Amino acid sequence: MKATRIECDEAWAFCYAKQKNAAIAKAAPERAGDVWTWMALEANTKLIVSYLVGGRDGEYATALMDDLRTRLATRVQLTTDGHRAYLNAVEEAFGDDIDYAMLVKLDGEGPKTEARYSPAECIGARKLRTAPSWKAAQARPTSTSVFGCDSGADHIGGALLALGSFRHCYRAPYS
Repeated sequence: MKATRIECDEAWAFCYAKQKNAAIAKAAPERAGDVWTWMALEANTKLIVSYLVGGRDGEYATALMDDLRTRLATRVQLTTDGHRAYLNAVEEAFGDDIDYAMLVKLDGEGPKTEARYSPAECIGARKLRTAPSWKAAQARPTSTSVFGCDSGADHIGGALLALGSFRHCYRAPYS
C-alpha cells in the first residue's frame, strides 16, 4: 500500500468475562479475560492497513509492526500512543527506515466513583518525535509539543484515536 501517514492504537475489550473476574466466572473458557485489538490505520482514509487481536505486550506490538512493514510500499510517518511496547517493536520492524512519533494523551481528573466506565477528560496531548538513535530516544525525545483536546475527542479504550489528524485538537505551546 502507498501511504504517507499511519496511526496505530490498541482497543481493550473482554472475552466472556473481564480478566479480574475470569477465574471465578462459571464455565469460563480457558482464554476468557481481557483482549486487545491492535490497529494500524492510514491517517487520511482511515483504512485499516493491519490489525491483530491478543494481549497488550511487546510480542503483539512486534507482530503488528512486522505485518504492517510487509504491507507498506513507501517510507511513512508513523504515530502511536505512549505505550512503551511500540518503541522496540518499531525499531525491530523498520529500523531507521521510518519517521516515528508518539502522541501521549494527558488525562485530567476522572470521575470519583468506585467503578469508572468512561475515560477521564482529555486535557491535552504531548507529541514525542523519536531520535535516529532508538536507545537514546527511549531516554529523551528530540522534540515535544502539547495539544489541547475538546470534550468531543474520539476515544477507544481511553486512548486518543485521532492521533495524526487532530480533528478535535488544537495546538498549544509547551511549557
